[in-house]
Amino acid sequence: MPELPDVTVYIETLRTRILDQEIRDARALNPFVLRTVDPPLSAAVGKRVRTISRLGKRIVIGVDDALYIVIHLMIAGRLRWREGGKTIGGKLAQAAFEFERGTLYLTEAGSKRRASIHVVQGADALEQFDRGGLEVLDADLADFASRLRGENHTLKRSLTDPRLFSGIGNSYSDEILHRAKLSPLMLTSRLTDEQIVVLFEATKATLIDWTNRLREDVGDGFPEKVTAFREGMAVHGRYKLPCPVCGSPVQRIRYADNETNYCARCQTNGRLLADRAMSRLLKQDWPKSIDEVE
Repeated sequence: MPELPDVTVYIETLRTRILDQEIRDARALNPFVLRTVDPPLSAAVGKRVRTISRLGKRIVIGVDDALYIVIHLMIAGRLRWREGGKTIGGKLAQAAFEFERGTLYLTEAGSKRRASIHVVQGADALEQFDRGGLEVLDADLADFASRLRGENHTLKRSLTDPRLFSGIGNSYSDEILHRAKLSPLMLTSRLTDEQIVVLFEATKATLIDWTNRLREDVGDGFPEKVTAFREGMAVHGRYKLPCPVCGSPVQRIRYADNETNYCARCQTNGRLLADRAMSRLLKQDWPKSIDEVE
């Protein structure tokens, strides 16, 4: 799922292409992608784009008459920009917005249709999409600490909870915790003041660093390779590959459709965290430390 760095770069590249431009046509190519009926998507046609902003992991396009188009890419949704009359065929394209310079497409891979578009009237209507998460890049240490200590969860869960922190998901939470050298399963109630400072600084540094990297990769183009697995990531998506800090194989915990990647030597004092499925299968043969698998 595109997270804060990815969505930020999407927004920046959209501003150079469609800000103050008229929407000449807007259509849902798959009716299931449009989750509202009033106002209709066609209400945006003929209006000019006045604002493009981020709300959590959502992209909000504001047009004339306080009409807002709210796009949530979810896991497999992506934005594509095509100029010169080029189109996107097949079943990938879910919606299209035509401008003088080109067409903005919302695409979604796979068979599960989770990406969505909402059209709402008035700024107050946007409140329903605001999960209340703290914008870490605009926050101070006191705000960050208050959110962490407000509920007792694992660090992984807290960082990815949109009610607590805005725009952070599975990918960058792994990178943040690796940079902070903290276990993903450590409970927030056990954090020391010093560890909160380290985590706060690691969160900001990771989000800023990756936003800058993605900006540099895109340059004057459009983000075409938005993925949760990036070359240069320390642990996310790097199971069994060497940690760039200590060289130990990266470990993972799998659950449902997600997984957490971490370095046991850097983050858990060498202790392997129990993968529910594998530890049940191996039982007493489940290794307890990284030394047993290296």
